[in-house]
Amino acid sequence: MDQLAQVLQEIQQRRRFLVTSHARPDGDAIGSTLALAQILRKMGKTADVVLADPVPVIYQPLPHSETIAHTTKVNGDYDAAIILECDSVQRTRLQGLESQFLISIDHHISARPFANVNWIEPGAAATAELIFRLAQAAQVKLTPEIATCLYTAVLTDTGAFCYAPTNACTFELAKYLVEHGADPTTIAHNIYFSAPMSKMCLLGAALSTLQRDGAVTWMSVTRQDMERFGALDEDCEGLVNYALGIAGVEVAIFFREVAHDRIRVSIRSKGAVNVAEIAQKFGGGGHECAGGFSTEGPVKEAAKRVLAELRGKIGT
Repeated sequence: MDQLAQVLQEIQQRRRFLVTSHARPDGDAIGSTLALAQILRKMGKTADVVLADPVPVIYQPLPHSETIAHTTKVNGDYDAAIILECDSVQRTRLQGLESQFLISIDHHISARPFANVNWIEPGAAATAELIFRLAQAAQVKLTPEIATCLYTAVLTDTGAFCYAPTNACTFELAKYLVEHGADPTTIAHNIYFSAPMSKMCLLGAALSTLQRDGAVTWMSVTRQDMERFGALDEDCEGLVNYALGIAGVEVAIFFREVAHDRIRVSIRSKGAVNVAEIAQKFGGGGHECAGGFSTEGPVKEAAKRVLAELRGKIGT
């Protein structure tokens, strides 16, 4: 029995589900959890979406985003918990999952089979692609709402169709989702043209720190920057891509000071370097072209360690 068939069988044998994903959720996490919950309901199941952190402003227009519960502890009598985009229970930052029957669905290269049932496909462009295939296998007809959630997830996790493994199948999926009700223009406007002023001010602060060494660029923001502009965690999403957009640059790194001795790192690649491997060495993970992790500070020392790992993989 293949992984998809096994996941579907476990779902069919159960009735009530908790659906969750990683803390600090991105577009794939939110879009996929919302889509999966709707698919489960179409199958006659009950489903609650629970996340440790709030939905970022740019994803709040997604259908049913207001129904997502935010907590750090699981409450409820569930037959199973379906965890998306995580390599461990700890990534969810939810307490109480350990006692549940766990189903993991993930497409990251750094994914690990930690659950009772695991469906891992690194070749998929986004976890949403796997959720779409689950809907097909369950013979669930896509509604415009489900299509909107899945399209948003695919669009964001591929970096607007820029990251590997974007391929012909990715565009076929996008085409199918648009044909079934996803509005690509509205979705793109919500994501890329709805940034709060705080994010633009934070971008300015980050760019003022921009440095380059050969094919690698990096920049950073401090806690003081965050406070000065009233910025939220979500305002940091995507800032690293501005450093990656420089001609001749292959890898970009964004350092964010979250505590005096703790730095959160986002790392992006144009494809020459598998940055998921770099992230894994620091206890994180991700895709070939997008990874993240936390490390000890300060920023200057964190940058030295990350750059040391990159040397030898790329000319710096």
